[in-house]
Amino acid sequence: MTPFIRLSGVAAPLPRADVDTDAVIPVPWMKAIEPDYARALFANWRWQDGDGVTELPGFVLNREPYRRACILVARSNFGCGSSREAAVWALQGFGIRCVIAPSFGDIFFDNALKNGLLPLMLPAEQVEALLRSLEQGLGGSHMAVDLEAQRITTPEGGELAFSVDPSRRAALLAGLDEIGMTLSQREAIDAFQQHDRLIRPWIYEPPLNRPPGHQGSAKS
Repeated sequence: MTPFIRLSGVAAPLPRADVDTDAVIPVPWMKAIEPDYARALFANWRWQDGDGVTELPGFVLNREPYRRACILVARSNFGCGSSREAAVWALQGFGIRCVIAPSFGDIFFDNALKNGLLPLMLPAEQVEALLRSLEQGLGGSHMAVDLEAQRITTPEGGELAFSVDPSRRAALLAGLDEIGMTLSQREAIDAFQQHDRLIRPWIYEPPLNRPPGHQGSAKS
């Protein structure tokens, strides 16, 4: 997983609430053997007939400079609906690594963090201010997200503070999923097992080598 430390680039405004995962990646695009996740993102909003062929020019990601967006700003309950991890993959396939919203669907939020995409929650009034700025072009379209400092740089150059759960933040900064975080404790795990073998050796014996009916007993 690619570490998430600092992200700087174009931010796209999506002033919609309750954007569900079927809008993020419609079901037909998930049936392909090798889905084109970049083209699948918001397919029914980006493409005529949702087929990935003819663009709908009114949609924000089909306009400059938002074709190059790496940050998406949306309204509340982003990623609600069905629990499809492919919604995260579609955003990442397009190039988006951070979604800013007042709230997220619970499963989407968890899937995002496990795949290195930062779902960043801000108060609704701050999100609305960002949306107005991006839609009106008050300071351009460039934003920055610094996970290390937990600061956002707005298009006008101002700063907003945010907070991420410390364990989630550590995993993103290191580029580790849950398995990677577990393996990062390999030395402690090995030390525990070595000690445990001394006080409970029967736990580690192959079943065929154990005496019939042997249950073992705890020793300290």
